[in-house]
Amino acid sequence: MLTKNELKYIQSLGHKKERDQASLFIAEGPKLAEELLHNQPGVQHIYATREWIEKNTAVKVPVSEISAVELSRISQLQTPHEVVVIANQRTPPGEPVLNDQLTIVLDGIQDPGNMGTIIRIADWFNVQQIICSNDCVDIYNAKVVQSTMGSIMRVNCWYKDLNHWEPGVDINVYGALLNGKNIYSVGKVNEGLLVIGNESKGIREPFISKITHPVTIPKVGKAESLNAAIATGIIVGCLVNG
Repeated sequence: MLTKNELKYIQSLGHKKERDQASLFIAEGPKLAEELLHNQPGVQHIYATREWIEKNTAVKVPVSEISAVELSRISQLQTPHEVVVIANQRTPPGEPVLNDQLTIVLDGIQDPGNMGTIIRIADWFNVQQIICSNDCVDIYNAKVVQSTMGSIMRVNCWYKDLNHWEPGVDINVYGALLNGKNIYSVGKVNEGLLVIGNESKGIREPFISKITHPVTIPKVGKAESLNAAIATGIIVGCLVNG
């Protein structure tokens, strides 16, 4: 049974300020719980229904059995699912190393679903680094964590003031722009930055002036635009595979 203090504390982790102060985040559901227990040594506590506990008797971190009603009170999902995990946030090791790999740069991505899907896309294509502008949605937002489906454990993310951040190395900067080169003709890229802009405003100055290789996905049908995460998936797939 949850105490009032536990309930209040877990609910507080729904707010970025409280998450950052505690360096914790919440993940929900059996799939994410399995990923975290397998890949994240910093799982602090698990709150789960008896059904989940009976299926996971080998878990070696503290587990508290709660009722379905209690689960709904601490869940940040519309449909709570068996288990809530409290885990340590990951701190990327030092600064991003930009040589010899593709790095995604996100300029003002606001939608949690887009952010989580982009992290998942990066993991799929073995892109291990994402640099986010400071006004991007928090990667530990519950909807972001859920959308990553565990990839948040394998992709390093940094937040930077892109108005003043400089790569510090001579590197190609690819940017998703309407007037860019056909992405299907670019070929395989082993090193560079790929900049994806805000869902409605696109890439903003001053970073747009740093783009050395504008690229675009040619439009064939009548759709007005592409979702930022879908566009990221297409472009990354082309750059990684050629």
